[in-house]
Amino acid sequence: MKKNVLLLFGGCSSEHEVSLKSATTILTNIDKTKYEVHPVGITKEGKWLLYKGNDLDLTKNGWQTNGIPAILSPDATQKCLWICKEGNTEQIKINIDVVFPVLHGKNGEDGTIQGLCQLAQIPFVGCGVLASAISMDKAFTKIAVATKNVPQAKYVIVKDKELEDIHQVVEKIEAAFDYPYFIKPANAGSSVGISKAKNKEELVDGLREAMKHDKKALVEETIIGREVETAVLGNEDLKVSGVGEILAAAEFYDFDAKYNNAESKTVVDADLPQETKEKIRQYARDVFDAVEGKGISRIDFFVKEDGGIIFNELNTLPGFTSISMYPMLFKAAGIEITELITNLVELASL
Repeated sequence: MKKNVLLLFGGCSSEHEVSLKSATTILTNIDKTKYEVHPVGITKEGKWLLYKGNDLDLTKNGWQTNGIPAILSPDATQKCLWICKEGNTEQIKINIDVVFPVLHGKNGEDGTIQGLCQLAQIPFVGCGVLASAISMDKAFTKIAVATKNVPQAKYVIVKDKELEDIHQVVEKIEAAFDYPYFIKPANAGSSVGISKAKNKEELVDGLREAMKHDKKALVEETIIGREVETAVLGNEDLKVSGVGEILAAAEFYDFDAKYNNAESKTVVDADLPQETKEKIRQYARDVFDAVEGKGISRIDFFVKEDGGIIFNELNTLPGFTSISMYPMLFKAAGIEITELITNLVELASL
């Protein structure tokens, strides 16, 4: 008997469009002999719509035009999706075995949707509430990873209220370490709201830009090095991929360089000493364990000229687009996309 899989995509996030691309990949490649997929898109306004169309390209937004209002019940005795036809009081119940939340960024990757799944007592793909929340917040990720003694960049945390005295904030940062700085919203994904500051004016502008996306910002020292990534699959018995490398077209790998600049490239087998690759893979295991991860994550590092390895960030719901490193790394390791999706669904748990 096929498992009923609820595929959630879209979402109230700056990464809404990226989610549509990732969900399209999964909907196109999931093993339909094993799974009955029920795609539910969440609009930017937060409306849930079940899509029953034949066009698997969710980026065309046909799901918004033709979708049927639907709600995942938090009632643990029901474990279902309720379909509510507009203009009709009739409600249709669809039993759900697994939830696959392909929701990048806020309101999807931060523990919120994971909490709903736990209330409903329906197994879901990926990290749980705690791991998702910690990993979404770059400041708390730093704190958790420090328990494993994994090398990290120096950093300062700035909250939005502190900007009322911007001069004091600048002094605090400048006293911690030297320019240039990277400024990031603490809770945002896909490099949204990130900037580089080479002077005081750019620092102030960067902090204000970051606060447009979150109430807290992380200011980090600049690490000169190669950007590398590795992928993790599993719960207790982890599979860690090889080490890939990002060759960003821009000065740093921001949202535009990642998704809109054709000059940005990825290499699935970075030209690094084997000893360095193994160290990166071990650090990835340590980071995953530090946040109590499960199922899926992509973990990013810098490799400096002297061979030093610096942890950059952890992504608990990496992209599944045509240019996303997570599926590319596992394909290079011999796991094709359909098998990878199957593994993730079968690893789903509470």
